Amino acid sequence: MHGMTRRLWFPTAGVRAPRNRPHGGNGARRAGYAALTVASMLGIMIAPGTMATASAAETALSETGWVASSNTSSSAADAPANAIDGNLTTRFSSDAYQAAGQYFQVNLGSSQTFNQIEMNSVNSAGDYAAGYSVEVSTDGTDFTTVYSGTGTSSPETATFAVQTAQYIRVVLTAASTTSWWSIDEFTVYNGSPAPAETALSETGWVASSNTGSSAADAPANAIDGNLTTRFSSDAYQAAGQYFQVNLGSSQTFNQIEMNSVNSAGDYAAGYSVEVSTDGTDFTTVYSGTGTSSPETATFAVQTAQYIRVVLTAASTTSWWSIDEFTVYSNGSGGSTTPPPATGGSLGSNVYVFNTGMSEASIQSQLNTIANAQVSNQFGTQRYSILFDPGTYGTAADPLDFQVGFYTSVAGLGQNPGQVVINGSINSYNQCSGTTCNATDNFWRSVSNLTINVAGNTGCGAGEDFWAASQESPLRRVQVNGNLSLMDYCVGGPGYASGGFISDSVFSGGTVTNGSQQQYIARNSTIDSWSNAVWNQVFCGDNGAPAQSFASNSGDSGGPNSYTTLATCPQTQEEPYLYVDSSGNYNVFVPSEQTNSSGPTWTNGNTPGTSLPFSSFYVVNSASTVAQINAALAAGDNLLVTPGVYNVPSTISVTHPDTKIVGLGFPTLIPTNGNVTMNVADVSGVNVSGLIFDAGPTSSPALLQLGTQGSTASHAGDPVSVDDVTFRVGGAEAGTANTAFVDDSNNSLIDDVWAWRADHGAGAGSWTSDQGNTGAIVNGNNVTAYGLAVEHFQQYETEWNGQGGTVVFFQNENPYEVPNQAAWMASSTQDGYPAFYIPNSVTSFQGYGMGSYSYFNQGVNIQNAMAFQAPQTSGVQFHDLLTVWLNGSGSINSVINGTGAAVSSTNGGPSDVVSYQ
Repeated sequence: MHGMTRRLWFPTAGVRAPRNRPHGGNGARRAGYAALTVASMLGIMIAPGTMATASAAETALSETGWVASSNTSSSAADAPANAIDGNLTTRFSSDAYQAAGQYFQVNLGSSQTFNQIEMNSVNSAGDYAAGYSVEVSTDGTDFTTVYSGTGTSSPETATFAVQTAQYIRVVLTAASTTSWWSIDEFTVYNGSPAPAETALSETGWVASSNTGSSAADAPANAIDGNLTTRFSSDAYQAAGQYFQVNLGSSQTFNQIEMNSVNSAGDYAAGYSVEVSTDGTDFTTVYSGTGTSSPETATFAVQTAQYIRVVLTAASTTSWWSIDEFTVYSNGSGGSTTPPPATGGSLGSNVYVFNTGMSEASIQSQLNTIANAQVSNQFGTQRYSILFDPGTYGTAADPLDFQVGFYTSVAGLGQNPGQVVINGSINSYNQCSGTTCNATDNFWRSVSNLTINVAGNTGCGAGEDFWAASQESPLRRVQVNGNLSLMDYCVGGPGYASGGFISDSVFSGGTVTNGSQQQYIARNSTIDSWSNAVWNQVFCGDNGAPAQSFASNSGDSGGPNSYTTLATCPQTQEEPYLYVDSSGNYNVFVPSEQTNSSGPTWTNGNTPGTSLPFSSFYVVNSASTVAQINAALAAGDNLLVTPGVYNVPSTISVTHPDTKIVGLGFPTLIPTNGNVTMNVADVSGVNVSGLIFDAGPTSSPALLQLGTQGSTASHAGDPVSVDDVTFRVGGAEAGTANTAFVDDSNNSLIDDVWAWRADHGAGAGSWTSDQGNTGAIVNGNNVTAYGLAVEHFQQYETEWNGQGGTVVFFQNENPYEVPNQAAWMASSTQDGYPAFYIPNSVTSFQGYGMGSYSYFNQGVNIQNAMAFQAPQTSGVQFHDLLTVWLNGSGSINSVINGTGAAVSSTNGGPSDVVSYQ
């Protein structure tokens, strides 16, 4: 979907005039300028609300002999040299509107050692870099990125690992205004080395292991101060083996050393370091690989009593040995910048707010993330925003913030009522020129909290806006007040194109559907829903509009576009992270439900099972596929932290009931034409919150569930896939034969979008970003809610399994079909249906399913039918539709020749209420 919407119905009641927003221009430059700071997401870790400043240990480098330059069109009065003249009253300014890719560069004259830069723009109001990266080079040609961050005030400081280079370049990645980019003074610092590590006393320590050590190779030998004795597993190395030390009391440390100099080759090739305060619940603080001895692991400062080293990959088929195990502390975590007070082992792109923080600091950090992400559709930054149980904001001083791309917002209570936001959490239109809409607002989410709607003064006062499209779910939320699913304030009313709600409550106000063409809400409670456009589907919702879907509903929507099911046949809510009463992280796995209606949590706690955090392997940027697979083989679950991960070989899930939970839309990219993730034919696996991107070499599939042809039933413990996107192109060019293959019987598909990109990298050409099929379902008795499959080049969805159910399906045909001959299902059938069921299938139920066309090559492309299925009593469809969005050609029937054609002369919708 990319803005190709048309002829939508907007409610008149409650729509306010759009707000006028100021625009910059030649007269917009002001004499007084505002301040700017950063809370970095990469390179260093800073607690939310904490300003990064040059520490006392930092020493400014001499600027003698420096040469400054830029690729922007600076005037002589605003030349780059002004930023290194030691004078804050002069400045470098781009003298052009801020644009990503502009850079400011300094040649230091010779190779220098440094670890920090400062950009002072105190006299340049608002013209700072809202998003930027720091790059270094030894030759002025090949640059390496050492830091990426966002700026909000001045002076702006970025601290990173010590570099030795001659050139420093700051590259703009996000603009703060439409005016100039300015730096009054640019300074480079060299920090003093980190303090020396000090070994902790081993007095009172107790070592143990889960391996079968003999008395001669007991764990105690590794803490006796004698390199001639050793701990050895006395068994072949295997993932899941661990060596553990009880320090006797709580200690502070940031480094361990495993010395195996006398144990040739018996080291840990892959391992993780875990810590615990009670010896029961362990948290991973480091994951790495071992190559020699002594092996050292340095991590953020920890305060704990127990340290455990868990083997994730073997170096040999022999024993695992440690001659001597040492723990060190230097009091600083091995970094010139302390670790964040929040996020912890989950990484610096996970922000955990609590009620002990000032609201001003929370608001500032949320604004910083939003400024970076609102326009960052295809960037690599990922963020998870978490709120500890408590209340944030007040009616008089509300907490209002935006959610941009690749940002998940969630409460850490066990139920939504334990985290309360007095204010609003918003997703607004994006504007390009004079066009403002929400059709590209993807990859964002809000879950497990309550919003008492307040704030949003001006247009939309007292209303929460969630103007978003595919893969932007609202789960386990309670909204007390009005919620608008379109934005009528920022350049609005603007179009929006699809969304997903589950397990939620909307109380004391109206859910304004407005311009949303299609939407699904399931297992929720709704006070009032304003209208429909083409396809609004409700399943198991208290207070849902009555069933009212009729042919010839025209463009006005209104009462004729509702598909309403009293109950949902089979559901299981997505697993979620929460904090228990002792402050420990856990993951809660809700139970499966049948014939369900309403939220799971309104009559008490959601039924289900709580998993300790220690049962999860935390995937971060240091993790390898070998380590991930070793953890999975050992029976661990996976918690994937925000980031973009190259996956050169298949991630193999082999244990039943494995939970794979993504935070902040982590993205997996196969790099060798491999299947990204394969789930064996086992029960109870869940995959949630991930993006699977196609890689540069074609993969047969990105996610494969089960084994084709299997007769195994998983009815009592289904495999489920929640809030998952498959992309072929968009962020980067790629190719895959099929995005998603589901061979698992009884599996559940809940909010899944398979997208062959219609814009972004590789898009726009029929021969680029190749992808035949978005989803193939071979499993029997599979149930899908909120399935969207768009722009693939052949059958976009193939449903080969018996007994399937689909509640809400959305599709757009491929845009760029070059000619009819290139797009033929057979020699006599024009085009490919969006949803294809072969004649071998004898049972299927489909509800609320739509397909749209926009053939944009100026060629008369025909699609014979949007849906193709056997005409038999067991295969039934309810409430089907097609729409001609724009462009050329037509869809000539809705299903199997039934249903009127849609084209430029009859845009639709063309509806078929019932078909079998």
